[in-house]
Amino acid sequence: MMAVKQTTLNKKALDGLYDKYNRREFVHPDPLEFLYNYRNLRDREVVGLIASSLAYGRVKQILRSISFVLDRLGPSPAKFLALSSREELLRIFEDFVHRFTTGQHLAAMLIGASRVISLYGSLHACFAAGVRQADETVIPALADFVKELLCGDYSRDKCLLPAPDRGSACKRLHLFLRWMVRKDAVDPGGWDGIPPSKLIVPLDTHMHKIGLALRATRRKQADIRTALEITAAFRKVAPDDPVRYDFALTRLGIRDDADLAAFLREYRRQED
Repeated sequence: MMAVKQTTLNKKALDGLYDKYNRREFVHPDPLEFLYNYRNLRDREVVGLIASSLAYGRVKQILRSISFVLDRLGPSPAKFLALSSREELLRIFEDFVHRFTTGQHLAAMLIGASRVISLYGSLHACFAAGVRQADETVIPALADFVKELLCGDYSRDKCLLPAPDRGSACKRLHLFLRWMVRKDAVDPGGWDGIPPSKLIVPLDTHMHKIGLALRATRRKQADIRTALEITAAFRKVAPDDPVRYDFALTRLGIRDDADLAAFLREYRRQED
């Protein structure tokens, strides 16, 4: 099959969109907003894992579900996990439901997170242990991280965490990494020592549509190959931070004042 030549993205238009929308005032409603309530990094990373894992479905339900979980974990989720047994977590969340996610699914992930924190000291330390300089992306480290979180007596079909090395775009996991690794007006960061250059665009159907419109990809499946293609296109204009434009771009078509069609018209006009 003949390779498709990838279009070079319009950096000027993307930077203009970033400057306009990459602000905290445009975050709500977004699960990211929960992370702002936790100054302690160990708490924030637990909250980020929960919020990103439940970031599917209607946004109102997402925010309600995350609020439900965090209310039960109290002011310090990391400390709560450290003091809670497997049985306690299963009991506390036995009545939890978020679309296809049950309380058992959620508790399994929290039990895994508690185990990882006990072994490594933090989720950050566990993830960082898998980051290798030779790796172009975070996928190998992310695969190791998920395996650590899954270590125990739970099968994958009872877990919120997909396998990053099996072809899935893993949108929610890459969203989690964007929040934790990047640091700007929107993303709070905190996971120092992990290069933002290795991050991958969190790809869902909305971002896939945008990637197609920007000619960053021609692939029809929203899988990891497509996510890598789109990320590679962004890396050409932002080599140190290819996920830089993700938040601003995903406002298009979500906010009433951020029209995708209007942006694309201006984007094309600047290309001419």
